[in-house]
Amino acid sequence: MAASCGAGGTLGRRDTECILEPLSLPESPGDVAAVESSPYVPCIFCQECYLLAEQNQLLKHMIIEHKLVIADVKLVADFRRYILYWKKRFAEQPITDFCSVIRTNSEASLEEQDNYFLLCDVLPEDRLLREQLQQKRLREILEQQQRERDDTSFHSMCMFCDQEFTGNRSVLLNHMAREHAFNIGLPDNIVNCYEFLAVLQGKLDNLQCLYCEKVFRDKNTLKDHMRKKQHRRINAKNKEYDKFYIINYLEFGKSWEEVQSEDDRELLDNLEEDWSDWEEHPVCAVCLFCEQQADTTEKLYLHMQKSHGFDFPKIKSEHGLNFYQQVKLLNFIRREIHHFRCYNCQEKFQSKGGLISHMEETKHVTFLPARSTWDQPQYYFPTYENDTLLCTLSDTEDQITEGQSEDIPVISEDISNLKALKQSSVLNQLLYKENKS
Repeated sequence: MAASCGAGGTLGRRDTECILEPLSLPESPGDVAAVESSPYVPCIFCQECYLLAEQNQLLKHMIIEHKLVIADVKLVADFRRYILYWKKRFAEQPITDFCSVIRTNSEASLEEQDNYFLLCDVLPEDRLLREQLQQKRLREILEQQQRERDDTSFHSMCMFCDQEFTGNRSVLLNHMAREHAFNIGLPDNIVNCYEFLAVLQGKLDNLQCLYCEKVFRDKNTLKDHMRKKQHRRINAKNKEYDKFYIINYLEFGKSWEEVQSEDDRELLDNLEEDWSDWEEHPVCAVCLFCEQQADTTEKLYLHMQKSHGFDFPKIKSEHGLNFYQQVKLLNFIRREIHHFRCYNCQEKFQSKGGLISHMEETKHVTFLPARSTWDQPQYYFPTYENDTLLCTLSDTEDQITEGQSEDIPVISEDISNLKALKQSSVLNQLLYKENKS
């Protein structure tokens, strides 16, 4: 959720700086040629060849001309290698040694009957081949992804503001997520990033919405549509994008939807298991002043104290901040840093680097402005919609117990005699006074 606009007299000058779209913090942080292969795929039985992109035409040819049906082709990780393997095997042995025979028009005369051959993973050899191709493809994809993660020669422009980025792909992806609320996923979950960005840029160049894929008459109309309809995202149902996400290569025969919707009933059947070795996946929180991330709040607080001189636990203790005040303070600081403005002296800068240098040199980072400046209802709303640091806040035990009276017993009314209770209950007296008034 984006931060709401400011209100009140003291904040009137900031009304023009309202954040009107969701912001996202940078996520925790690469393209070479694809795997070498011929662009052509031969027929298993004859000399006909088709481009790899014309896979369906080849399948149609083999059904019509050779009566061969390959089951679950979409689950074959490397179609060309799969076809080449069976072309070699069919040359060595009869097709009936591998395929189930399906007879059509079985009640007709022999001349009108047709035999079709089904090649599927019921055959152990076929299943083993599919699994080996899946593992090979997974290794290749992981190697490609690692090259992209380590690549520092990345160079591309933002699709929304034409800003140029160099270094690592995560810089651009984090920028689009943070500044334009366009999040295609964590950089570490994406592979073949150059091709992915080229596909998305091509759609925008053709004035096509990335989510609903409608085509518009001009760029401004497209931008308004994507903003108003919240279509500044990709359609997860579009299979065209599956090859750009690692999750689609992880398990044989499963798409990302199947992986995410796996039945957890087995977990419910094993409630007696020992969960003492369970390790929760760490969630990274981002520093208030720089891009540094840490998987625990203790590490992040230590970083902010040593690198920026901002001791949040000390500030929380000295000012007696409860949970909601902590939320408002952090959202206030995030907002001011986002606008490149010192939250102490209100001086504004051209860049975040210049702002942080100023705050550290003048020690403004260590002092808070008047409570009335940041303790405002508008700061209940997060500046960044994925600000994990807000999820780690809590009241201290002293604050939780503060103001609580000691062991005051609460005695319930005796309900054994309801008739007498109705006549003597304090609630009855209150109702009587209300009706009388």
